[in-house]
Amino acid sequence: MELAHYSDFAVRLVNTEEPARNKDSLTSVDAVRSLFGASTQMARRVTDADVTRFRNVRGRLRAVFEAANGGDHVLAVDLLNSLLMEFPVSPQISGHEYLDDEGRPDWHMHLADHPSNATAGYAAIASMGLAFHLTSFGPDRLGLCQAPPCRNAYLDTSTNRSRRYCSDRCATRANVAAYRARKRLEASGSGSSSRSAEPAQDSRALSDR
Repeated sequence: MELAHYSDFAVRLVNTEEPARNKDSLTSVDAVRSLFGASTQMARRVTDADVTRFRNVRGRLRAVFEAANGGDHVLAVDLLNSLLMEFPVSPQISGHEYLDDEGRPDWHMHLADHPSNATAGYAAIASMGLAFHLTSFGPDRLGLCQAPPCRNAYLDTSTNRSRRYCSDRCATRANVAAYRARKRLEASGSGSSSRSAEPAQDSRALSDR
């Protein structure tokens, strides 16, 4: 499993909440367990107490995205470093469960954790994955969706650093809203021009009499 994969854990957790819409899907043990994806062994350790702990880590991870999105990269790094220090991991070489075509282990780096609870384990790999992404691509690659009211987190992997939305759906919605706004502005401008031309025409008509 590549280290970059772990950055998705951070995005997945942050996006369980939509502050602008007052929505929060992180309300049960099952909701927490679903965040682990295929990591069923880790998910089995989740208890009721982890729901509150996960929300706390979620707020801290969102703060990293908000700082990076706002251009305060030093703050983003400081906030992420505090998570890394609080939730350490142990990198290990793994591969016995993944074999190539010739039956040999497909060796890769794996982040092994030895936490006392499920939250610590999730926070450790999410923070390390996000740190790997930040140091590989830059803090400006951590973004928040620019399509109001959505503020979902995303990782910009575009070649020209052009991503602004968390999904194609939000990008389409933002483009449609911008198009309609331009049309309203054009219509308003045309109306003003027509109204300003009418007095001028009346003045010319009076002068010809």
